[in-house]
Amino acid sequence: MTAFSRILLLALALAAAPVFAQDKPKDDADELLSAVVQVKSRILPNARSLATLGPQRQGTGVLVREGYVLTIGYLVIEAEAIEVLGADGKALPATLAAYDHASGLGLLRLVAPLAARPLPLGDAAALAEREPAMIAAYGGREGLNLVYVVSRRPFSGSWEYQLDAAIYTYPAVQNWSGAALIGPKGDLLGIGSLIVPDAGGAGTQSPGNLFVPVDLLKPILEDLIAQGRSAGPQRPWLGLYAEELRGRLIVQRVAAEGPAERAGLKPGDLVLGVGGEEVASLAEFYRKLWARGAAGVEVPLRVLQGMQMKDLSVRSMDRLDYYRQKPSY
Repeated sequence: MTAFSRILLLALALAAAPVFAQDKPKDDADELLSAVVQVKSRILPNARSLATLGPQRQGTGVLVREGYVLTIGYLVIEAEAIEVLGADGKALPATLAAYDHASGLGLLRLVAPLAARPLPLGDAAALAEREPAMIAAYGGREGLNLVYVVSRRPFSGSWEYQLDAAIYTYPAVQNWSGAALIGPKGDLLGIGSLIVPDAGGAGTQSPGNLFVPVDLLKPILEDLIAQGRSAGPQRPWLGLYAEELRGRLIVQRVAAEGPAERAGLKPGDLVLGVGGEEVASLAEFYRKLWARGAAGVEVPLRVLQGMQMKDLSVRSMDRLDYYRQKPSY
């Protein structure tokens, strides 16, 4: 049986799944859908991310272990309160167990059991271009969409974020934030992050979605549960948001009170090099930045401010230390 046949049969089974009822046993389709939940968060009033991501956020999450829901991190970072809605419509409070900036994933800890079976983590690396998959957003049968993987390639985000093998799907779906990318075997392959105009490749006109591969979660899951973050040194973060423009990196903005702003960088500056080495793309910039050492290292930047060339030293930090934390009393 081909991958397309398997995913089509899975989608048909899910679409025909009965609505949850107290007197009706759950079948396999019910069990799969039960792992897909809604995530709602209310953000701290003084949150750093308030202006860009808003005070209230809503999307999808996936139960990946008893008591733990995986979602996309921007939905829950700096949350004051988090609520998870199960497939049966019951609401459960949750707390932020971990946020991993390198992957962009967020992990929630439920305060009470969820009536669902965790979705197994699949092998995202084995998902090839032109293979079919299914996107499951919260909403049961109404949240299902059949898609194709149209590209597996690196992604560079302006917020000091890089994925080496992002999953791009087509056509675009609107409820992408935290949505589950499910493979032919009924396992979880990715978590929805973005809608993009060029899913088929750079320069194409093919609106689609970008998913974070679950392979990034597997080696750090135990650390996220045990200590709220991945083990080992954390990447240096500058609080610098840049875009590529004709082989140059132009600063779009700097994080308020962040390392880049404190060092004197401003919107409109051109970042020309790191440590004496030229950079012409975000990927080059990030590789050279992260190669300098762990969070806290001094990062030498060459920038063009107006008509003046400057060499600035930026004292980096751990991004988690920049975010506001919910007070504990």
